Amino acid sequence: MTEETPGFDEKPDVPSGATPDDAEPQAASPSSGEGAAPAGDASAQIAGLTAQLDQVRKALEERTADLQRLQAEFQNYRRRVERDRITVKEIAIANLLTELLPVLDDIGRARDHGELVGGFKSVAESLETVAAKMGLQQFGKEGEPFDPTIHEALMHSYAPDVTETTCVAILQPGYRFGERTIRPARVAVAEPQPGAQTVKADSQDSAETADDKESGGPDEG
Repeated sequence: MTEETPGFDEKPDVPSGATPDDAEPQAASPSSGEGAAPAGDASAQIAGLTAQLDQVRKALEERTADLQRLQAEFQNYRRRVERDRITVKEIAIANLLTELLPVLDDIGRARDHGELVGGFKSVAESLETVAAKMGLQQFGKEGEPFDPTIHEALMHSYAPDVTETTCVAILQPGYRFGERTIRPARVAVAEPQPGAQTVKADSQDSAETADDKESGGPDEG
């Protein structure tokens, strides 16, 4: 009696009307679907990465704008601090120079009276040199027009030889530090003599009339 080995003679089920060779393409058909799935996944990954890149780019632009704003604010702060520092320094120097003005006035009076001699002269000139290096400037001269912004009139008179209000004497010189006037120049001023301009104008008119008569008049050819 011959034993049959199970499984060797079994054949796969084949639908009626089909040959056994038709079953092979059906077995291979699922692989085509499996190959299309990775392409869809790649497109989704690319779209996700693009969205992430856009978010990162937007965040970078926002951080860059914040950094630029902070840098501008810091620069403005530095300029403001530097300006305030310079202002405070100028005020301190101006206050110091203001305290020295009486000493400089005494030196000037001593020089006018010929008393600036010896060691006192050397010390006085050194003090004036230091004050000049710190930016102190003296102003006020005889004969210059009176300017109420830098001059203080202590004496007033009339003079026939001036055509405008003029400083005729400097009673006390003025001082400035940079654009800041520490003390105005105290002066004596003189104004034109009342009626002098009218007389002068009449004299000019008379002279012109005399010239016209000598020349035979303006209308004569």
